[in-house]
Amino acid sequence: MLKLQDFVEARLYESEEDLIQDALRHLLRNRPDLRIQLAIHRYQSEDLSLAKAADLAGVSWAQMRDIMLERGIEYHLGPETLTEAEAEVEALHNFVQRQNLAL
Repeated sequence: MLKLQDFVEARLYESEEDLIQDALRHLLRNRPDLRIQLAIHRYQSEDLSLAKAADLAGVSWAQMRDIMLERGIEYHLGPETLTEAEAEVEALHNFVQRQNLAL
């Protein structure tokens, strides 16, 4: 059985933490269902905005809204503070940039 330390000793990764982060990135890239579940969890537990949850899930704001509706999850619309509004704009900007890079 492979151990995390094997990858570090083989100089494939600087540290076990680097290996874990890379493995998580690959897992979430290959399992969009997990990204969506994680985004929903953070939305419900961390007061994450819908736009930020969508960004984390790798879907559009409208898709995230529909996913939440399908799952019976209540969502709130609109930021309550200027900081939240700015964060939503940045999350949407990041999503659009990623979409443009994918084309």
